[in-house]
Amino acid sequence: MRVLLVEDEVRLAAYVKRGLEAEGYSVDVAADGEQGLWMATNQPYDAVVLDIMLPKLNGYQVCAGLREAGNWVPILMLTAKDGEFDEAEALDTGADDFLRKPFSFVVLMARLRALVRRGTGERPTVLTVGDLTLDPATREVRRGETDIDLTPREFAMLEYFMRHPGVALPKLDILNNVWDWAFEGDPNIVEVYVGYLRKKIDAPFGCKSLQTMRGVGYRLMADGTS
Repeated sequence: MRVLLVEDEVRLAAYVKRGLEAEGYSVDVAADGEQGLWMATNQPYDAVVLDIMLPKLNGYQVCAGLREAGNWVPILMLTAKDGEFDEAEALDTGADDFLRKPFSFVVLMARLRALVRRGTGERPTVLTVGDLTLDPATREVRRGETDIDLTPREFAMLEYFMRHPGVALPKLDILNNVWDWAFEGDPNIVEVYVGYLRKKIDAPFGCKSLQTMRGVGYRLMADGTS
């Protein structure tokens, strides 16, 4: 899952980024509201964690700008301010949830998962494609009754495929959603991780669910047929 964190407190931003990446999330950081609005407008995100007190544009302005442009990415607002009117203003400008500093990282994670489920389109708590299941909350993956152990990056890639079952996903889309937008490594890293996934979710079970679509990209099928 790809998250945009808009936060001008350097230490807090680094802490949240490290924590989310340890859970397999891809995280971009913007240090002011103007940059955050630009990034959220020009890049695809599954959720935005947005501070209210920001330089250039505050969180209310960023949120309102996105909603006015028809961008309904789930937004979780963070603030050190206290009071019911601040919370009401955050929600009235289009935020989906509100969390006061200091906050528990466990609660932040849970609220992010809830926002993604609540977003546009169907977002079940546990993702299922055929007999393959993935639980974003517990980080558990199973083929039938068999547990599958994945690294955080493998988990993030599989989650992206399972949120788009049967859809041919171009390599660039996978790269942009599983790695961050500033990734400057070899794009062939996608093929490498597709190979890793196949060895774990398909090969031991005699399946061919993660398929190559020549000239297009990759798709995850429920029955493993071509």
